[in-house]
Amino acid sequence: MVQELIVAITAACSASVIYVAAGARVVKQYERGVVFRLGRLAGEVRSPGFTMVVPFVDRLRKVNMQIVTLPIPAQEGITRDNVTVRVDAVVYFKVVDAANAIIQVEDYRFAVSQMAQTSLRSIIGKSDLDDLLSNREKLNQGLELMIDSPAIGWGVQIDRVEIKDVSLPETMKRSMARQAEADRERRARIINADAELQASKKLAEAAGVMSEQPAALQLRLLQTVVAVAAEKNSTLVLPFPVELLRFLERAQSGQPPVVAESQRERRPKAPSAEERQPAVEPVEPPAPPGRINGVPEALGLPEAFADTDGLGIPDTFGILGEPRVPVEPEGPEDSGNPDGFGTVDAYGNDADRSTTAAERAEPESPAG
Repeated sequence: MVQELIVAITAACSASVIYVAAGARVVKQYERGVVFRLGRLAGEVRSPGFTMVVPFVDRLRKVNMQIVTLPIPAQEGITRDNVTVRVDAVVYFKVVDAANAIIQVEDYRFAVSQMAQTSLRSIIGKSDLDDLLSNREKLNQGLELMIDSPAIGWGVQIDRVEIKDVSLPETMKRSMARQAEADRERRARIINADAELQASKKLAEAAGVMSEQPAALQLRLLQTVVAVAAEKNSTLVLPFPVELLRFLERAQSGQPPVVAESQRERRPKAPSAEERQPAVEPVEPPAPPGRINGVPEALGLPEAFADTDGLGIPDTFGILGEPRVPVEPEGPEDSGNPDGFGTVDAYGNDADRSTTAAERAEPESPAG
């Protein structure tokens, strides 16, 4: 009898231990436990650690409270400026109310995923292509608000939403590449023009300084020669200074060296020839002298300079020979000239017949 009683007590204790073991639960640190007793929510959400439930009566569901990374599949849409794009994103969320996450929505993960996809399509249709490419922060904030609004009632909090990639058609990529290239070319030309403007101003200032000191131009030439001579793969042709050539030319011709403009201004100017010549009163020209035998009387020429042959040429030294006078022809019958005169040469001789000096008549002495 005692033995049977001991066996019954032992069996009851064993059943109790098994019953208690069946109701023991352990909730991890990152989880929360929701207990349903006969299908109804029983009490508060169980905290992490060891907890007990009624076996075969209570049902414990554990909810993960960690941040969940949920990728959104790529969504294809048309932007506000009629460009077809494919955009994918990622959503970071966590459960803040375990009871609502179990009671209010069947599967909060799937619900958040579908809400994120529809919100992403809506954002694509409301945005321009430039906003999708360059202004993503604003779009991320708008997408986060659109997903977070219905998720609050599910006990889910959207931590962050990021647009991950924007896929463009190949034609649009080429167009954007050409646009970017043209914009960079424009900026490069503007920068080059600005550099040319600044360089021209500096060169003008340098030219003004060098014009005051001609030696500075020679120093600049030597600096350029040194810079070019540093390269071993080029042939250097050194021009000869023009100033040195001019100096040697003046030295050879005996001319004084050229004085600088500043020194030239300091020296007093020498008086010109007109300034050195004293003033002379104008003298009236004498009356034209008379002429003797075609020779000016005022010259006092001797009689030998008289015109001896009547040709207007004075025979000074008798080199012209005897004086010759034109001889009149005998009559119109002696020549073929219808005017009655024969053909005469330069000395008045009849060209039809030859005459000698003895046959010529003596010339008449000139009058006066």
